[in-house]
Amino acid sequence: MPFVWNNRLNTNIRVIDEQHRRIVDYINALEQANLTADRQMIAEAIAGVTDYTQSHFAFEESLLEEAGYRFIKPHKKVHELFIRRIDSYAERHNKGENVGGELYNLLSTWLINHIQHDDADYVASVKDKVEGALIRRQKEGNWFTRFLRGKG
Repeated sequence: MPFVWNNRLNTNIRVIDEQHRRIVDYINALEQANLTADRQMIAEAIAGVTDYTQSHFAFEESLLEEAGYRFIKPHKKVHELFIRRIDSYAERHNKGENVGGELYNLLSTWLINHIQHDDADYVASVKDKVEGALIRRQKEGNWFTRFLRGKG
């Protein structure tokens, strides 16, 4: 059964929600690969979800640093442990084990819990600090707009 996004998973930080939805797409690609039992498709789905999740984590962590989120170290640790866990599934798959279904269940459950608990904890910090900075930047304009106003 495919993983279905619902509004309870929204952080209401647009870029984060878009990235989370993309992870859901990768999770669903893994489920499709599991249905065909095609080991190559499963390997590609595992690689895709791993690569994209690592990129998302790096982006999210930089956002948290910019926001001055005080619990960034434990949040990074959760990410590191999760990547190690996914890597262990990739290794098991490469050794011939059938891990697709187990990994799909882990990814689905973990993502929901992570968004609703770990990510929900940083939303206020990010919205207050980072979104405020983005609004200020938009009001100031880009370098060309500042140049035209004689401020660049």
